[in-house]
Amino acid sequence: MEAGFWHPLDNGRIQCDLCPRDCRLADGQRGFCFVRAHEGGRMVLTTYGRSSGFCVDPVEKKPLHHFLPGTPILSFGTAGCNLACTFCQNWDISKARQMDRLAAYATPEAVAEAAVQTGCRSVAYTYNEPIIFLEYAVDVARACRERGIQSVAVTAGYIHPEPAVAFFGQMDAANVDLKAFSEDFYHRLTGGHLQPVLDLLVYLHRETSVWVELTTLLIPGENDSDAELEALTGWVVENLGPDVPIHFSAFRPDWKMLDKPATPLATVQRARRIARANGVRHAYTGNVVDPEGGVTLCHGCGARLIERVGYTVSGWHLDGAGRCRLCQAACAGRFEAAPGIWGNKRLPVRIGS
Repeated sequence: MEAGFWHPLDNGRIQCDLCPRDCRLADGQRGFCFVRAHEGGRMVLTTYGRSSGFCVDPVEKKPLHHFLPGTPILSFGTAGCNLACTFCQNWDISKARQMDRLAAYATPEAVAEAAVQTGCRSVAYTYNEPIIFLEYAVDVARACRERGIQSVAVTAGYIHPEPAVAFFGQMDAANVDLKAFSEDFYHRLTGGHLQPVLDLLVYLHRETSVWVELTTLLIPGENDSDAELEALTGWVVENLGPDVPIHFSAFRPDWKMLDKPATPLATVQRARRIARANGVRHAYTGNVVDPEGGVTLCHGCGARLIERVGYTVSGWHLDGAGRCRLCQAACAGRFEAAPGIWGNKRLPVRIGS
């Protein structure tokens, strides 16, 4: 399918304008992401309608703790990525170069119908970077919206401003990976830059209605120092406000970063304490067994508003308006009168032909 966000160059090449990589491609070449290609003087998306698989997950797995808690979400991705993270946890999908890894073709309408049939409240564009399959994601989101299904982007947020408007204009929520708070980390370990991600976060907060949560994967010796965590959480509170939830996840050795140890439980707990001390109202721990790290607390009186065991909502103390039942302080998020009951289940789904 023909893709958008590109322009011709004088030398017969075209430039992709989707992300800050600005790939300049001769005819027949693919971009860094491997899925956007120059064919006959135009840009095409080679993975439109094709997926690496569909699965119904708990929404908490994205992770989202303040968006329709307890509900099932239909998740899918394609292949490729526009970053080069040496620590990628989904490298078998995001770094895939074989198109035969992808499942059968699924139209946007088929994806939306599958979400309805499986009882999902939302669809997640995840597993690999959804920005690189923007046209497919946008078409699926539009089909979902017609059926009353919401859309969630799980993204690294490495995108130019103009396509960001087109992409996030169709999203209801996003979990954005803020991978670190140093340009050195981004340049050395992701092949990208920090500022475009910060710019996107400010745009989402100030100019859209997209519900945003953040995830930072803490890697020992790389982005887990007190100083960096202080700077990151301080920036979030100053620029995005205290209500944006942050998930601090534990790293496990993978892909090209096998020389680092797994992140200790104490590290993610320390990050959560620093965030809360800096004014972040909702800080969580992930990829570890930490019951307290999954609890949503009231910023007014400290009451336990939402309790979780793994991905299961085990306690619910919000009223029908999303307020604390004890002090009536509002909890930021997109809540319904009661949580869903999907729990920890994972359900593979076959779509298409």
